[in-house]
Amino acid sequence: MDLQAYVPVLLFILVGVAVGVAPQLIGFVFGPNRPDPEKNSPYECGFEAFEDARMKFDVRYYLVAILFILFDLEIAFFFPWAVALRDIGASGFWAMMVFLAVLVVGFAYEWKKGALDWD
Repeated sequence: MDLQAYVPVLLFILVGVAVGVAPQLIGFVFGPNRPDPEKNSPYECGFEAFEDARMKFDVRYYLVAILFILFDLEIAFFFPWAVALRDIGASGFWAMMVFLAVLVVGFAYEWKKGALDWD
């Protein structure tokens, strides 16, 4: 087996590691290191923590965030559709109306289920 064929792969791995490690090493060696109590404090927001950082969040927060991302991405399909509306004609228009109907039905379902309520 000829190992010369693997030299480019080894070189690629070494360059990749060097590109990842070298900036961190250069910053550590040549960067300023002037610690003071303010910089070493755990929070820079102006006050000390008043609760545990591992406190529980309500699942509804994540549900609303996921629903926002889902509907936001689906709405993004309207921009290229609007730009190309003259080129795609009536069939493209009605295809988007079906898509919009599915989107509205999904939104109404989530609203009826109470997924968007914060209380």
